[in-house]
Amino acid sequence: MCGIWFSLGFAPDPANIDVVAHRGPDGSGWKVFSSVAGPVALGHRRLSIIDLSDAAQQPMAYAERYWIVYNGEIYNYIELREELEAGGHRFRTQSDTEVLLAALVRWGEAALGRLVGMFAFVVWDAAAQTIFAARDSFGIKPLYVFATPQGVALASEIKQFTGLSGFSARLNIARTYDFLSAGIMEHTDGTLFEGVRQLRGGECVRFDLQHWQLGEDLPIRRWYRILEPGTLDIGEREAGQCLRALLADSVRIHLRSDVPVGTCLSGGLDSSSIVCLMARELDAAGQRAKVNSVSACYDEQSVDERRFMEAVVERTRCIPHWCYPRFEDAFALAERITWHQDEPYGSTSIFAQWCVFEEARRAGLKVMLDGQGADEQLAGYHSCFPHYFADLIRRRQFATLLHAALECRAWHGVSLAEQIRSLLVLLAPARWVRWLRRERLAVAHHDWLAGDGLRPYLGSSAFEIARESIGRPAVRGIGDLCVVLTHSANLAMLLHWEDRNSMAHSIEARVPFLDHRVVEFAIGLGDRHKIVGGDTKRVLRRAMSGILPEKIRQRRDKLGFTTPEETWFRGPLREAVLGGIEQTLERYPGLLNPRGVRAHMADMIEGRRPVDFSIWRIISLGIWGRVFAVSV
Repeated sequence: MCGIWFSLGFAPDPANIDVVAHRGPDGSGWKVFSSVAGPVALGHRRLSIIDLSDAAQQPMAYAERYWIVYNGEIYNYIELREELEAGGHRFRTQSDTEVLLAALVRWGEAALGRLVGMFAFVVWDAAAQTIFAARDSFGIKPLYVFATPQGVALASEIKQFTGLSGFSARLNIARTYDFLSAGIMEHTDGTLFEGVRQLRGGECVRFDLQHWQLGEDLPIRRWYRILEPGTLDIGEREAGQCLRALLADSVRIHLRSDVPVGTCLSGGLDSSSIVCLMARELDAAGQRAKVNSVSACYDEQSVDERRFMEAVVERTRCIPHWCYPRFEDAFALAERITWHQDEPYGSTSIFAQWCVFEEARRAGLKVMLDGQGADEQLAGYHSCFPHYFADLIRRRQFATLLHAALECRAWHGVSLAEQIRSLLVLLAPARWVRWLRRERLAVAHHDWLAGDGLRPYLGSSAFEIARESIGRPAVRGIGDLCVVLTHSANLAMLLHWEDRNSMAHSIEARVPFLDHRVVEFAIGLGDRHKIVGGDTKRVLRRAMSGILPEKIRQRRDKLGFTTPEETWFRGPLREAVLGGIEQTLERYPGLLNPRGVRAHMADMIEGRRPVDFSIWRIISLGIWGRVFAVSV
């Protein structure tokens, strides 16, 4: 896990890589080349995980022609190395970086399909004067782009661009509306910084300086296909067995490391599955090492999951590490977290995740496995139920619908009236949907988004923008929904937060659920074995039978990295919340409707409606604007 930099045309400056020293405190590299289009600079900050020797430093060369800067981990590098050696290649290091570069030289772009891992890299071919850059299948590792007629740059974090000629920190209004209204970001190639875009998961770019010129559009294209749901037709038992085998093998290779490995444990189904599979793998391999888990706990019983975490600790005999996020730190650390995140963040749950990685660093852990990705590919969110119900209606399975709705009410506390309201939005004719959204904003939320700056976007749907951005048709079932959540609408945002929080503490975060073999299997199931009745992630529950403690395998509530925001915001953080709201309104006058914002906030703070994440999004926008001096 590292930080990388590439620039063409811009004046080379090592400060562009040193600003992300937190991503790689173990070493740095800088190399400048001449090209027909101006200076080419490659920079690298190294976090040593595999092959800790100086021989594995970057930029790394092959035949003094191909140079690579790379961020990530190729988990099947051992198998690829053996295949390349059988073909005559000789290696001088034990690193996965050298294997990646050799694979690209041997197989070209086709090498990408052979990789099991996470990556963002840039390769400079000094002889052919070509640049090739790519990002892993689902965008686990970041790669941002800033391009002007004077130069083009690729980087791990947006802050690396701030010193470049032509860069100006300005608000991307459309993406700001999506963030404020729906809490969604990373769902297009745009960022909240106007003029900064990203290669999305599964995309690459190649430009030949003999033919491509600065100022022309970058020829970005997709190397990894958007997955198609419903390609598998197997029974529940077989599906569970297959998922179990795939996930176990993913965990096995995700444990490859030359430094200590731990895991995040929230007590939910996903993270608990990872911990239990890690323990089984270590036992099977005859290793005496125990799993180190790190968890966030609270005195507020409604959001504390320690009883579930302790069940996993007891089952696996792992070594637990506990942290207790403090309400006063949610604001005290907000500017620091925002600087690392590069963009505003959606709730104080990101602060809780920060605390987990902070504790992991104190425990001496340099690699952490986490459960991100399962909810998207397996329909684990309760918001997936309306899509499930709509599909049952289309297929006229009314008895199944009634049974599922009653279980949803009993197990998840969602009233039948609320289920019907959510269902109507999905089933309404398309021409009504935009009007319904506008009315909901006006009536239920005091029209707080209707400032002059955001008014043109009122009623637009961030989810539909996400769906259209990957060329998917309208969602007609759970399988379709999982494709959009995985490739666009949700997962990329969670990966952004995880990458920044982990790298802020110089920790490599790994996500075994996003092994492309696991994801392709899960998406291939389509609508099957995911939501069944009131049960979410049914196939994972089946797969983990005999591995997970039953109290976790059968639990139906869902919290994640939740903090007691309602208690905090109405209690000890009340004045900080009020001040944060006013600071955002002052920084961006005309963007929001001040009267509506204050009324919306007062309803939640005074207890007339539940606290939701919109309060923090408004506050976070202002903090971000202040940290990066972002103008409209």
